[in-house]
Amino acid sequence: MKLTTAGESHGKALVAIIEGLPAHLKVDTEKINGELALRQSGFGRGARQKIERDQVEILTGVRNNETLGSPMTLCIYNKDFENWSNCMSSGDCDESVMTAKSLTKVRPGHADLTGIIKFQQTDARNILERASARETAIRVAAGGVYKGYLSALGIEIGGYVSEICGVKDGGRYTFNELLRAKTTQTGMLDTQAERLAMDKIAELKKQGDTAGGAVEIRVKGLKSGFGNVMTYAEKLDARLAQGLMSIQAVKGVEIGAGFAVASTSGKDIHDEIFYDEKKGFYRESNRAGGIEGGMSNGEELVLRVAMKPIPTLMQGLRTVDYATKEQTKAASERSDVCAIFALEIIAEAVVAQVLADVISERLGGDTMEEVQERYKKLP
Repeated sequence: MKLTTAGESHGKALVAIIEGLPAHLKVDTEKINGELALRQSGFGRGARQKIERDQVEILTGVRNNETLGSPMTLCIYNKDFENWSNCMSSGDCDESVMTAKSLTKVRPGHADLTGIIKFQQTDARNILERASARETAIRVAAGGVYKGYLSALGIEIGGYVSEICGVKDGGRYTFNELLRAKTTQTGMLDTQAERLAMDKIAELKKQGDTAGGAVEIRVKGLKSGFGNVMTYAEKLDARLAQGLMSIQAVKGVEIGAGFAVASTSGKDIHDEIFYDEKKGFYRESNRAGGIEGGMSNGEELVLRVAMKPIPTLMQGLRTVDYATKEQTKAASERSDVCAIFALEIIAEAVVAQVLADVISERLGGDTMEEVQERYKKLP
């Protein structure tokens, strides 16, 4: 399968094309729109979420709520484009408005300065409009399709927010308990940790500052053998890490015990193997996070993702105006204080994309019935 996204933050629309979907996959637009609503939720989100009410429109590849096997096109129209059409149109723009909305006070932590230099621009808006995390809305929509593909095989994805700006939710939760995380204001499951995190976010907002954090993603129902030990590029952990690192503002990915493996010995980190006639081969621990040798081993996948604080600060950081080369404060675009709840939803979508791609490569299949039958036969 192949996913391509396009669109700018204040452009007319965000678009995704998914190639390689089998025919007869049920597509539930209400579920996809539910995922989009969750992405816009969470304590600490900014004013943009009050303007947009993201809804997906399917343009191609689906008839009567089922895929046809042809490329599927999804679209989310940006309502805010109405306020930006005179300077974000693909046709003639109002030069005075373009000048007024140009950005040369490049923001630390953003793609602004590097992008201006790389693409030989004079206005960072030509960079930031695509670099914006607004792009993740269409990835979440595509993720809803991929989740449907996985669900048809009995594979489910869940997660929760494990940290917000130093406030940690250190609970150990079952997969079913993770489902409650989407009903909370922060994505945390521990109520005391959530209260502390909300207080922290509120204080940062007063200071014109932002919060980073981390999420944990889990996958159950994935059988063993997906990914490939024989080539580095096909290793499942490598592909998941690449996908998750592609999310805007993500700076770290852990699988299983992650960096904790560096501070212990082998006997305390490797998952011993057992056999039972009913269960077959199994492990009593899962410090590998469901992946050994670059392949799924049948245990739950466990991934953790760290997101840096949003680099658009209302107080403005010290920088240089690209046009004048004078020292100044960074431009303050409309922004969130905390988007960790959204990160959890986005990370689920990205994991779904990677897994659907890996499964499709191994099983093939022109129809969902073929894919289901082949998956069922796997040990």
